[in-house]
Amino acid sequence: ATPFVISWKLLKTVKRYYAFKKKHHIFYDNLVPSNEKNIFEHDILTVLPARDQHFRRILVIELGKKWKHTKCTLDEVFKGCVLYLEAAMLENMTQVAGAVVIFDMDGLSMQQTWQFTPPFAKRIVDWLQDAMPCRIKNIHIINQPYIFNVVFALFKPFLREKLRKRIIFHGTDRKSLHSYLTPKCLPKSYGGTLEIPRITGVQWLELLNLCDEEFQAINSYGYDRS
Repeated sequence: ATPFVISWKLLKTVKRYYAFKKKHHIFYDNLVPSNEKNIFEHDILTVLPARDQHFRRILVIELGKKWKHTKCTLDEVFKGCVLYLEAAMLENMTQVAGAVVIFDMDGLSMQQTWQFTPPFAKRIVDWLQDAMPCRIKNIHIINQPYIFNVVFALFKPFLREKLRKRIIFHGTDRKSLHSYLTPKCLPKSYGGTLEIPRITGVQWLELLNLCDEEFQAINSYGYDRS
């Protein structure tokens, strides 16, 4: 592609990003880590300390037995993911290499599946397909029980082919996961050999609070809602 075509595509991406933020401003207004302590304290989101073999960041989202859905909503999970990925985009390497996401659904209950709704599913898919500031190269679903099919059925109608192909279901098959992510970047719980301790949500909150000025700047950009 020519530089002009690349620039035009980037411009369209930026416009879609800010249009999404304007449409869903209720989730973006004053979105800084210090205002979202609850999601970090529940410790169901983390970025692994090592990048994968393609230098991509790895975001892990645990929406099974660790997720206390009556105390931490899916909207809070969404805002936490936004904060992590906005922070990742401050890194030059991540701007180039992108990121991958692991959804660990171990222990997902029927009560938890009821938290997912079609409007929520559409918002997440729209965000991933049209308004993501960071390139998501793959989405890995692991440890999912059978009832996860109920959840995925909500998302499926909104998926375009490009994103659909990037979603990979592994269940408990670690060899399948390792065919995409080297064990060197994964913890032992995922069949990996990474020895570096997991960074907790509270620790991430402390780190992200150091970027408060950057988040305030991000929030100041975009369309005027008046």
